[in-house]
Amino acid sequence: MPSLAQLLSGHPTLSPVPDIPISGVQVDSRLVQPGDLFVAVIDTVDRYKFIDQVVARGAAAVLGEKESVELRIPHIRVADDRAALAHAAAMFHGQPARDLTLLGVTGTDGKTTTSNFLYHILQAAGLKAGIVTTVNALIGAEVLDTGFHVTTPEAMDAQGYLRRMADAGLTHAVLEMTSHGLAQQRGARACEFDIAVVTNITHEHLDYHGSYDEYLAAKARLFEGLSEPFEKTHPIERLAVLNRDDRSYEPLRARTAARQAVYGLSADADVRAVDIQNAPEALRFTAVGPGFQMPVETRMFGNYNVYNALAAISASVVGLGVAPEAAAEGIRALAGVPGRMERIDLGQDFTAIVDFAHTPFALQAALEAGRRITRGKVIAVFGSAGLRDKAKRRMMAETSIELADYTVLTAEDPRTESLDGILAEMAAGAEAKGGVEGKTFWRVPDRGEAIRFALTLAQPGDLVMALGKGHEQSMCFIETEYAWDDRTAMRAALSEYLGLAGPPMPALPTQE
Repeated sequence: MPSLAQLLSGHPTLSPVPDIPISGVQVDSRLVQPGDLFVAVIDTVDRYKFIDQVVARGAAAVLGEKESVELRIPHIRVADDRAALAHAAAMFHGQPARDLTLLGVTGTDGKTTTSNFLYHILQAAGLKAGIVTTVNALIGAEVLDTGFHVTTPEAMDAQGYLRRMADAGLTHAVLEMTSHGLAQQRGARACEFDIAVVTNITHEHLDYHGSYDEYLAAKARLFEGLSEPFEKTHPIERLAVLNRDDRSYEPLRARTAARQAVYGLSADADVRAVDIQNAPEALRFTAVGPGFQMPVETRMFGNYNVYNALAAISASVVGLGVAPEAAAEGIRALAGVPGRMERIDLGQDFTAIVDFAHTPFALQAALEAGRRITRGKVIAVFGSAGLRDKAKRRMMAETSIELADYTVLTAEDPRTESLDGILAEMAAGAEAKGGVEGKTFWRVPDRGEAIRFALTLAQPGDLVMALGKGHEQSMCFIETEYAWDDRTAMRAALSEYLGLAGPPMPALPTQE
């Protein structure tokens, strides 16, 4: 059992640190056990409000930023509670990142697919690798659920995953890193990464970050960390993998002093794609990079997956020296990612797809990809989350009116906002682009009913797309998470439509 002094060794504190044993580190007061260190992080919630509770539960000490806190257990003051938590979590688990080559993938869209491409490439190259994404964590033969609405895990969880990877003899780890996780210093610390990858940085999470510049600054932490010292058992030259065709390229290029590999379709990209063929059954292109030119094929269709594949090739071939043939094999091996352009086929005479597209850029890319795989109409079902970036509501509705034939606006985690109000904002965006309610777009508040309705619009050869939830397993109304899976809902609706036995439609409070 480490001591508190050991956990905070090397990290600046503003008060003395007693040498007392610590059995765990918690930021959730409900999880505190006797002997734990409670970190009273102040972000959306002031966790100092729960001090009496954690003391009663047997916490050994409290760490946080507030001055003049009177407790009967030690209170250690720090300048940055999140940084202290990240440091303590790494120290508690014995700094597992020292023994792992860490690859971090960030961006607005495509993080999970790019991470999975990378993971499969590492496996094809014979490297022992693990992965942590918003979908799950893979540690050897173990598959661990990372939660309902989890983005980047908390620091203790992430360091725990890395500890298990290192103990299992893995040598490489791929971590999906969100802007929230980077801003709040969750997941692995930025200084622990060897390779940082960005997919793109578009309009998202401005409700939290306040502006695009602040959002980009959060993402940039991953790249700035490449210049920070961190001792590794098996060091490699650090690498920043940047998207030449994205607006993030110039600012990120200036923010990192590490070696850079640039990918894209531009002629001056280090790794680029030519001869792109986007067919319903496969996406094919030729990857051209330093010293190689090879055919690439993936079952992940859509032109945006050219970029995701190029990012993974750049990180693995340029960054790790993986053979280009192994990179192509790994990309070909990825059959799909849960909730990413996932086909649901019960024998219907039209195509049904579930995808995670929940940003204006991702929605545009998904609808454009959908248009390429069908000669019929494209029918889009989606919503926009409550208590999140409100500007994208109109933007997404406008995009769908322009690119889809029919648009069905529905619920997507309204939280404490009025669902009717959210749908009204989206409807205004649809009308601004020439949409006609009841003819080219509809408002159907209940998501299950919206999917059912979309199926009634479909004719043979059409495409129905349920967008925005993807792999997620719940939907939030007020402060309650209701069990929800778009894939289950699509199967339920298709079963009813076809008169087949199937799963029941998940229940939401919007059901009549």
